[in-house]
Amino acid sequence: MDKSSALEYINQMFPTEASLSGVEPLMQKIHSEIRRVDAGILAAVRQQSNSGTKAKEDLAAATHAVQELMYKIREIKTKAEQSETMVQEICRDIKKLDFAKKHITTTITALHRLTMLVSAVEQLQVMASKRQYKEAAAQLEAVNQLCGHFEAYRDVPKITELREKFKNIKQILKSHVFSDFASLGTGKETEEANLLQHLSDACLVVDALEPSVREELVKNFCSKELTSYRQIFEGAELAKLDKTERRYAWIKRRLRTNEEIWKIFPPAWHVAYLLCIQFCKLTRTQLVEILDNLKEKPDVGTLLTALQRTLEFEEELAEKFSGGMVGSRNREGGSSMEEVDKGEGNSQSVSDIRKKYEKKLAVHHGSGTESEKDNQKDLSVPGAGFNFRGIISSCFESHLTVYVELEEKTLMESLDKLLQEETWDPEEGSQNNILSSSMQLFLIIRRSLKRCSALTKNQTLFNLFKVFQRILKSYASKLFARLPKGGAGFVAAATGTDGQIKTSDKDERVICYIVNTAEYCHKTAGELAENVSKMIDSQFAEKVDMSEVQDEFSVVITKALITLVHGLETKFDAEMAAMTRVPWGTLESVGDQSEYVNGINSILSSSIPVLGSLLSPIYFQFFLDKLAASLGPRFYLNIYKCKQISETGAQQMLLDTQAVKTILLDIPALGRQASGAAGYSKFVSREMSKAEALLKVILSPIDSVGDTYRALLPEGTPSEFQRILELKGLKKADQQTILDDFNKHGSGIKHPSTVPSVVVPSAPMVITAPITSTPNTTGAISREDVLTRAAALGRGAATTGFKRFLALTEAAKDRKDGPFRKLFNP
Repeated sequence: MDKSSALEYINQMFPTEASLSGVEPLMQKIHSEIRRVDAGILAAVRQQSNSGTKAKEDLAAATHAVQELMYKIREIKTKAEQSETMVQEICRDIKKLDFAKKHITTTITALHRLTMLVSAVEQLQVMASKRQYKEAAAQLEAVNQLCGHFEAYRDVPKITELREKFKNIKQILKSHVFSDFASLGTGKETEEANLLQHLSDACLVVDALEPSVREELVKNFCSKELTSYRQIFEGAELAKLDKTERRYAWIKRRLRTNEEIWKIFPPAWHVAYLLCIQFCKLTRTQLVEILDNLKEKPDVGTLLTALQRTLEFEEELAEKFSGGMVGSRNREGGSSMEEVDKGEGNSQSVSDIRKKYEKKLAVHHGSGTESEKDNQKDLSVPGAGFNFRGIISSCFESHLTVYVELEEKTLMESLDKLLQEETWDPEEGSQNNILSSSMQLFLIIRRSLKRCSALTKNQTLFNLFKVFQRILKSYASKLFARLPKGGAGFVAAATGTDGQIKTSDKDERVICYIVNTAEYCHKTAGELAENVSKMIDSQFAEKVDMSEVQDEFSVVITKALITLVHGLETKFDAEMAAMTRVPWGTLESVGDQSEYVNGINSILSSSIPVLGSLLSPIYFQFFLDKLAASLGPRFYLNIYKCKQISETGAQQMLLDTQAVKTILLDIPALGRQASGAAGYSKFVSREMSKAEALLKVILSPIDSVGDTYRALLPEGTPSEFQRILELKGLKKADQQTILDDFNKHGSGIKHPSTVPSVVVPSAPMVITAPITSTPNTTGAISREDVLTRAAALGRGAATTGFKRFLALTEAAKDRKDGPFRKLFNP
């Protein structure tokens, strides 16, 4: 307790003078506590002194005990070593006796086995001489096991002698077995009842011999069975392609008639399976030789019949030796040649020959000699390492060009027939507005693809795919040729065509049908390529491409839509001419819209609903953009062709311009296709605002016409400004004064005044804007130039609307009345 705490404690104990009476008792209590604490300390010191002495005594006792323990351990270790030495001395003689016993036992066992081996070899020799195959098979197993025990004694002369004798006996057994099997198939099996059982026992001997003996026996048996086949079908009479079916009938007959006899072979030998493999390889070799030696191209009917029978035979073998896992095939009457001749027919055709192969056709090069690898493969379990599909039929691959040529001829004839029968009008009840010839053509192509894929999925299928490309390109060219010819107007200037395209209502419908048909062909051609790439062999899959064909149909679509614009342009020619014949300079009052506007409205009202109902939204939008890009600039330039325009005439023409603009803006609703209408409306407004600006310049006062022109038409040229002065009816002297002032203040951005042209995209799939800049391969003027000029013509109309309004209001602020004020006042 610190000093301050002690004071606080004392003050707490004696807060008043009266409490000081208790000081004496407190002091006595404290002295008593001090004495008690001192006594405790003294007792603790005494106890600690006694504990230190006892601890030393305990440590000394523990140390002594440890020393005694170490002495006893050393004594025990010494006694253990002495005991071990004693035991070794005692067991030394016993160990010698144990080794002696072991060697004697091994020697007795070896001698006993040697006796058994000698006896077994002698017995086996007797059995081999008597051809007791069943007993010899069991004895062979025993001798083989006994010989295994003497592998370590190869250098012992007696063992070497016995092994050599055993080897000779096995050779004798082999020769006897091969000799007896030579009689199989000669007819003796029917004369001698026990021959088959005897040969069945011989098979047990073959299994007991080396595996190479079994392979050699089976190979000799197969060669012997196929000797007669080779002799029969290598002759001049049957060595023909049309006799192919008889080859397969021969092996089927052999398998059927000898089924009971061949049961002598163990099932694990797979004799019938290996015989069929050898038959297929031999047949392939002979067919290759027949096909290569043909002096002329093979007859397609004969070739396909032979291939069909080959595929059927391969399918039967695959099903027979795969445990029946292969599904059954649907079959219908009629040969593949009949299907090719007809060009179309039943939905099931040559594909009924076999199912579509899931594995790659195995290409086997048959020859007289076979490698060890082939032998090992042939002896494998059926279905595990050998594919019968394609083992023979693949040799026809390089000779199927005549088939492809016939398919191409048939497809081309079918195409010509379809086009001759085409009415250029969709069938009644059709909802897609597509020409029936296109659907029929793809139906025929699919049937042709189905026929070929059933025969092969390699080079021939790829060649047929190329035929499909040529057929579809030909069809695209036929559609292109059906479009009305000629060209005129602004689009013609871009494309470099001459003449005019006059289209009737029927022509417009046909053009729409061609657009829809080309779009259908574009899509279906891509799907066809995908299907072919999935079924064709992997090495050809990457080469399957329909992009060129799709480009052809894209060209047809673009050309058809531009032709549609051409046709409407031609219809507008009379109305544009009527516009220039109106006496704008002598009009006395502003009335309703002019007759030529009604004519434009009539033309669009009769054509647009039909086109909107037939064209898809994307192509209808493209058509509208091109129409607006043609009609807007044409209307603008047509104003310059008028002779003189008075203020009243300019007011009437401005009214007509607004009417034409309204008509164009109403076209999406007229065609019942409102998608993309917002972008189209902006485009029309931009194109027509240039004509409105021109007329407002004509309406402006003489003293401010230059400023108004610069404000409303900043891209205008002095020549255009001069023409505007002529339209206002100014004399040459007055024009010159205004022109000088105009040139003095600058005429704005100058550019050559050209006719805006329609830019044609190369593919309809990328039509997303009113104007595109895809190169034109047919026009005399480059598409880049056309795009630049068209953009220049419309730039001012799109960017200076507010400036034009200010200029017009500034020029007319001092006028209380007049045509301009009347134009804006209700």
